[in-house]
Order: sequence, then C-alpha cells, then structure tokens
Amino acid sequence: MNITVLDGHTLNPGDNPWTEIEALGNLTVHDRTPVDEILTRAMDADIILTNKCPLSAETLAQLPKVKFIAVLATGYNIIDTGYCSEKGIPVSNVPIYSTDAVAEFVFSLILDFFKRPALHSTLSQEGAWESSGDFCFWQNPHFKELAGKTLGVIGFGRIGQRTAELGAAFKMNILGHSRSRSAETSFPFEWASIAQILEKSDVVSLHCPLTPETHGLINEAAIGKMKPTAFLVNTARGPLIDEQALADALNSGRIAGAACDVVSVEPILPGNPLLRAKNLTLTPHIAWAAIEARQRLMAITAGNIRAFQAGSPINLVTSR
Repeated sequence: MNITVLDGHTLNPGDNPWTEIEALGNLTVHDRTPVDEILTRAMDADIILTNKCPLSAETLAQLPKVKFIAVLATGYNIIDTGYCSEKGIPVSNVPIYSTDAVAEFVFSLILDFFKRPALHSTLSQEGAWESSGDFCFWQNPHFKELAGKTLGVIGFGRIGQRTAELGAAFKMNILGHSRSRSAETSFPFEWASIAQILEKSDVVSLHCPLTPETHGLINEAAIGKMKPTAFLVNTARGPLIDEQALADALNSGRIAGAACDVVSVEPILPGNPLLRAKNLTLTPHIAWAAIEARQRLMAITAGNIRAFQAGSPINLVTSR
C-alpha cells in the first residue's frame, strides 16, 4: 500500500522516526504541503496521513485510490467526515496522546504568571539584584501562592481533568464545566456553569472542543464577568477566543493576564491583535509537542494503520 504523509514535520522534525509506519507500506513523507499541491502529492495514496492539511469533499472526490485516512492529531475538523462516511472511507484520529504534556504546559504558564522565575533571573543577571539594596527584590505584582486560589476548567475531558488534578495538587479549589457532567475524579471539585467559572475563578483554563456553540466563547461579555485579577489560559483552539476583545481587555487592564498557545489562524498572521497585547504569554502551538507525546502519537498512528489493514479499524471518527 502507498502511504503518503502530507505534513509530517511537526510530528517528526528529526527526532521521531517513521520506522513503524515505514514497515506498513510504501511511505512518502512531505514535511509540508500547500493546499494547491494536495491532489498531486496524494494522487497515488491508498492511505493518507494528515495533521492540518485539509481534505474536503471536493479534494477527496478527486482521489479515487484513497482507502483510509489517519489524522495525526485528536482534532479532525480538517476532514470532511460526512463525505468519508458516505463513501466508506474510514478516518481514524489519535484521541489520547498529549494529556500530560498539555496539562503540564498549562501549569508552566500559570506558574510563570504568578512567579516569573525567568524574568527575575534576567533582572538578576542584568544587575538589578546587586543594586537593589535588599537581600531580595521582585517585580511581579501577581507574586502569589496558588494554594487557596480557584481554578476554573471549561471542558472537563481528559486534558481538562488532568489540568484540574494538577491544580488540586497545588491546593487550588477546582470548578469544572462539561456538558455531560460525567467525570469521576480522585480529587475534589465542583461542577459549575461557564458564567460561574468566569465570575469565581482566579485562573480560567480552556479545554473544550471548537464547535459552533463554543466559537467566540470568550468574548467581551464573557471577559466582563471575570475578576480583574484573573488569568486566562487557552491551549485548546484559537477561535474559542475573540482575539480583539481579549487584546482590548489586556491592554486596558480589565484582566491581569492571559496565555495563548493557539490562535485563530496558524501560523499567526502579522495583524493579529494578540501580538500587541500587554501581559500576554504567546506560544506557537507547542503544548502538545513534548517528545514523549509525539512518540506516543506516532505509535498510535501506526496502530491505527495496522488495524485498518487487518480489517478492523480503530479510533474511528466516521461511521462504518
């Protein structure tokens, strides 16, 4: 079988070999594929692997050989799954691979906001400590303990729950929101509405999927409900946030700070208002990218392909 990877660079920039997948067919790997080259590169593929390269119904209709699509991620909105179901093309994703990586990254952002170790290291190396006249000094108005603060988690799936578990380990009070309200945890938390989370939380962390209902979830009105001392974290999907509204809130001091690992268009466009926002940590969609998580993603993808080849596909996001 011919296996074509359309955009493999982020999964394997050189430290995560394709060995397992190479053993399953004739593998061709493209680091990146412009939209206008998808057809040319995938024309002979029986199996397509894609992370962010879109496979629309129009595109798939011109790829008669494709028999299986493996998404190199959890989110699969770049695939027309309705068309694939209609045509009997199974699509598998990788639902569990980055839970610890993302939750740990969230807490690196939270701890950096409240503690600022890198800032104070830089200031010390630049001479600010030796000239301060005191045995200690700090330049962080948010230098606080996490213990006793409230962490609100919007989207209480695997990553949201793991983030909440880390918060509980820091003795934070946990509020969780989920449409299903079906979580069973080993730590105490309370279910809350989104409005309650916004009003009560010192830290709000977004972990919900992007749907028509959640698009622009954090807008001017939502931010208006938050504490002026609150910190907002988004490691889920960029369009969950009205970026202009967030930038305005940060620049006016309406909330104390935010961290965004994702934005509405990636890579970020030069006109994105978050690039000029105050008190914002902006990272380039790397919360998921720990080497262990990428190795796990590679292994699960290989398993998805093997299961398809054996006639019993797994991790399906399409109906059979």
